[in-house]
Amino acid sequence: MDLTLAAKLFAALFAIMSPLSIVPIFLALTADLDAADRRSTLIAMIGTVTIGSLVCALAGHALLGLFGIDVAHFRLAGGLIVLMIALSMLSGDDHSSHQGTSAEKAQFKSTSNPGVYPLGLPIALGPGTMATIIVYAQQPGGAPAVAGFYAGLVGYLVFFAAAMALAPWLGSRLSPTALSIAKRLMGIILAAIAMEMIGGALGAMFPGWVK
Repeated sequence: MDLTLAAKLFAALFAIMSPLSIVPIFLALTADLDAADRRSTLIAMIGTVTIGSLVCALAGHALLGLFGIDVAHFRLAGGLIVLMIALSMLSGDDHSSHQGTSAEKAQFKSTSNPGVYPLGLPIALGPGTMATIIVYAQQPGGAPAVAGFYAGLVGYLVFFAAAMALAPWLGSRLSPTALSIAKRLMGIILAAIAMEMIGGALGAMFPGWVK
């Protein structure tokens, strides 16, 4: 098993799909719900994130082939998306690709099941998360890389589900200052991961550069 790949994927998902940033939104959108409805919303959110992540992992390469997109080009595009999200985090902002635009946010409260939309898609599993999963699923290295990828993915999904189950407890202990500091630290990590994705894509597209 490629433990380095597993650790990199876990770190990338933690930075881009962190419970620290999603818990306050979850609590705000479910504030008017009773315990049973909040639990139902949580289950729907975790189910949406899990199914969406596995679809990206298992069918991402096939979807790229269907549209005639080279993995290197998609990796470059994914790296740029992740970099934009990272730069937003470093400045303390929430990127609209995951958090929604102002018009979309106005509709969040009126959705029939906030666990699917907007909590599952796009807040937790947005374009940046999808691109990261698809890119890491295409890493070379044979069986060890495949094992490392799924260890990192499944490990993070379990961690994410457990953290979101503790949302009320976490929400009562996370101060705005702590969230702001965590967001910027995760932004730095995510920026480094984005640059690695971009560098790897450019190296595959222009092999002469790495000689």
